[in-house]
Amino acid sequence: MKQRASWLLKIAIMLALLTSLLSGCGNSKVDVNYPLESVSRDGDSTSYVYRAAGETVPVVAEQLSDQRTPQEMSVQDPERMFLVYDNELIQVQQDPEKKEDTLIEVDSDKYVARNYDSSFLQGYLTASIISNLFNSFGGYHYGGSYRGYTTYNTYKPTIQYKKPTAQDIKQAPPLTVNKSGSIFKRGTSSSSKRSKDSGSIFNRGSSSSNGSSGTINRGSRSDSSSGGFFSPSRSSKPKTSSGSGKIRKRGRR
Repeated sequence: MKQRASWLLKIAIMLALLTSLLSGCGNSKVDVNYPLESVSRDGDSTSYVYRAAGETVPVVAEQLSDQRTPQEMSVQDPERMFLVYDNELIQVQQDPEKKEDTLIEVDSDKYVARNYDSSFLQGYLTASIISNLFNSFGGYHYGGSYRGYTTYNTYKPTIQYKKPTAQDIKQAPPLTVNKSGSIFKRGTSSSSKRSKDSGSIFNRGSSSSNGSSGTINRGSRSDSSSGGFFSPSRSSKPKTSSGSGKIRKRGRR
């Protein structure tokens, strides 16, 4: 009996651990697609703006950096951050009209060279990185006063942004982030101690349980005088009586 109980306990523990691992793995690689907000495109000069609803600038920038390591990443800032890659610049900006949201602007190197203000980027990136961004056309760049999507009404790019069409969405580069979950080991809190002491399916009848937990004693001598659902009283033989009866037919009233 004890071996069977021990075997059942091991199976229950293995099932619990397997469930925890599966739930953790299910959350470990979740692709979150940011919706496309606006598009500015002229040949190879492209700019796509995505919206990260309810996320802050540092959090979004860190997620993008974890997904794909940039050549350079600007210092953490609650309003604006930059990530530089081989052929594009990602500007992560707080939406001034909806501060709880973050806008992700993905600009091609040609778009940066044609539209950005190099002096504006000097406050965020190193000189060598800025030089590489603006040398897309054999050492010559058009330049501009553009400073990002959040200020495009003041610092206008050469090509205006527009709402994305179905074709724009199809051509836009996918922007996904892998988020990971964690499996936490339960601590010995007061609630867990209470559940341990109160008796469970695995510790019924143990010597450490308190008076509130019941026990099941089958075949014990101590309960011979009292009956119960699990321990019926041990009487010698059930008493029976014999008698005769008659069958009477009901009369009509």
